[in-house]
Amino acid sequence: MSDFNGLGLHLGNLARLSKAKSRSISPENFTGEKGRGGMSVDGPAANVARGLGQGWKVSPFVIIQPGDTFTLADIEGSGAIQQIWMTLARGRWRHTILRAYWDGQDQPSIECPVGDFFACGWEKYAQVSSLAVCVNPGRAFNCYWEMPFRQRARFTLENLADEPIYVYYQINYALTDVPGDVAYFHAQFRRTNPLPYKQVYTLLDGVTGAGHYVGTYMAWGVNNTGWWGEGEIKFYMDGDDAFPTICGTGTEDYFCGAYNFDPGVVDRTQTSGYREFTTPYAGMPQVIRPDGVYASQQRFGLYRWHITDPIRFETDLRVTIQALGWRTDKDRRYLPLQDDIASVAFWYQTLPTAPFPPLPDRDALEVI
Repeated sequence: MSDFNGLGLHLGNLARLSKAKSRSISPENFTGEKGRGGMSVDGPAANVARGLGQGWKVSPFVIIQPGDTFTLADIEGSGAIQQIWMTLARGRWRHTILRAYWDGQDQPSIECPVGDFFACGWEKYAQVSSLAVCVNPGRAFNCYWEMPFRQRARFTLENLADEPIYVYYQINYALTDVPGDVAYFHAQFRRTNPLPYKQVYTLLDGVTGAGHYVGTYMAWGVNNTGWWGEGEIKFYMDGDDAFPTICGTGTEDYFCGAYNFDPGVVDRTQTSGYREFTTPYAGMPQVIRPDGVYASQQRFGLYRWHITDPIRFETDLRVTIQALGWRTDKDRRYLPLQDDIASVAFWYQTLPTAPFPPLPDRDALEVI
């Protein structure tokens, strides 16, 4: 029997023994080798550890210079990434690109700005308390998506900004056999600003192979007044053409809210306004409100994890969402929106990974 736990330990199997080998990579142990942690004598914190010597937090972070790509981890063997913790003491979250490569592929299976990957797409901290991602004070990024690999796992971080970034991180993983029916984790970033009039926003397409869709993060910037969340999300799978197999009823409905995320819409005793929330499977943890001067736009961060309801596909998958609001006329007509929309799609699938669309350049990535 394999020691691979599928979804990791939980309260139902916490006492179960396993022969999997626990390992961890950080700036104090770049290779994750057994018995090799905390050995640095010349790390970036050597000066503040003077007088204490080896083993006293000499190498707690790395510095990535502008234009450079740093290898966070390069793991040989089979197993699964179980948790990633990371924080950027300095650096631009949208201009710091996380990539992951499985089993020697040249094509990354994860390619995403680090802030959006951890459900903070606007380069501003927001508390996130979910099963898959937690963002904790002060701006600590945590990921609990399980990421299996059979031969090799490689993570890199690219700095597209003009200033160095200071990165503290830890990647915890287990070395163990991986069963044949286990798929590979993927995450793809996209952004369109502005969305052309009457066009739908595409979160994901070009996916081939078998797998299941497990999550959506969206950083949605509104370019008009009024409510913006009437649009339907649609999942086209396994040869669907003009019409999808799964069609939602509205944006706030998909993200497990209702009535504009505004309790005052249906209960006049409540103060009207957007209400942030963060739950295990869905949330709108971030609402950035206009300040009446230079921060003029409303911006929202939303996530929806399909952990208990993964969307299965056998050959292909495409995911779209409409940007739809209301016109101000008396006839109550919908208004196609031209918003600033960025997203991360999360899914598992068999390899090989199809090529992703080119990542937007630095200017097109910028939070403006």
